[in-house]
Amino acid sequence: MAQVFRLPVIIEQDEDGVFIVECPVIQGCHSYGYTLEEALENIKEAIQLCIEERVAHNEPPLSAEWCEVEVVVQVETHPTRRISAHP
Repeated sequence: MAQVFRLPVIIEQDEDGVFIVECPVIQGCHSYGYTLEEALENIKEAIQLCIEERVAHNEPPLSAEWCEVEVVVQVETHPTRRISAHP
């Protein structure tokens, strides 16, 4: 039986321009790519393999619970870098 998971991923770009991605709710689940699209495809595959491995060992699919929180912060305006998965 297939199950659909919608999970958070963290995307960072290193000093060489490589995109580093991880799924914080699955311990040790991370990947990378030379483009954002490649990194996202790679983390999807890594997530699938991590979940399959956890289930095969009778462990819950996720190693942590997660939720979203909203925080309001007053900050001075300055340029920020935002990585967009959807150009």
